[in-house]
Amino acid sequence: MHCQTYSRGSYVQTTRTTSGDPLERIERLASENAVVIFSVSSCCMCHVIKRLFCGMGVNPTVYELDEDPRGKDIEKALMRLLGSSPAVPVVFIGGKLVGAMDRVMASHINGTLVPLLKQASALWL
Repeated sequence: MHCQTYSRGSYVQTTRTTSGDPLERIERLASENAVVIFSVSSCCMCHVIKRLFCGMGVNPTVYELDEDPRGKDIEKALMRLLGSSPAVPVVFIGGKLVGAMDRVMASHINGTLVPLLKQASALWL
């Protein structure tokens, strides 16, 4: 999925291998960019979340777990972190867990998503 010309999404090739606990890897990856989305390329809800952020003019970093040799381990760790299934999409803003689709959409609807994005310097309005 690529953002339209009005937005710029960052898609990170996740084939590099790193050692360590999957939760530590999630924490590290989530803290490296203002908005991080853990996704699976064939997931329609992941597509919706990516379109939401791209449509707002946010430049998310997307980790496609199905393109990472250790993606299943990360997905299992995300499920433990969230306490739910399915594990994707999962969004981190400013290094902090926002949550899965339901939490992100609730934040968008109740008006707390934009201030969160501004605070993380991911959005300038």
